[in-house]
Amino acid sequence: QVQLVESGGGLVQPGGSLRLSCAASGSIRRINAMGWYRQVPGKQRELVATITRDGTTNYADSVKGRFIISRDNAKIEVYLQMNSLTPEDTAVYYCNAGIQSFWTTSASEYWGQGTQVTVSS
Repeated sequence: QVQLVESGGGLVQPGGSLRLSCAASGSIRRINAMGWYRQVPGKQRELVATITRDGTTNYADSVKGRFIISRDNAKIEVYLQMNSLTPEDTAVYYCNAGIQSFWTTSASEYWGQGTQVTVSS
């Protein structure tokens, strides 16, 4: 069984910073792209940032220059450094990864359970 577990969410004041972490565990043969998405009530889940296995990154326009995604392939973890946070960044943040387990011949998409980020004074 494969799991993604996020951590690092919480309450922060506008202009502050938070660092999210996501750890993958289980019978993992290979992890392809990893990423972060976010969702607010009543809206669709949206892309925040992704990173490929070789480190190529992609960001939503709304977070470019403020957020940094990174990964540690040895630890099987992905991170999201969030700076200059605004109330518009308030959402549940989800970790996502394409993972091939030892029991399959192709990768499947996995999601974490989500972590709440609230930006408020």
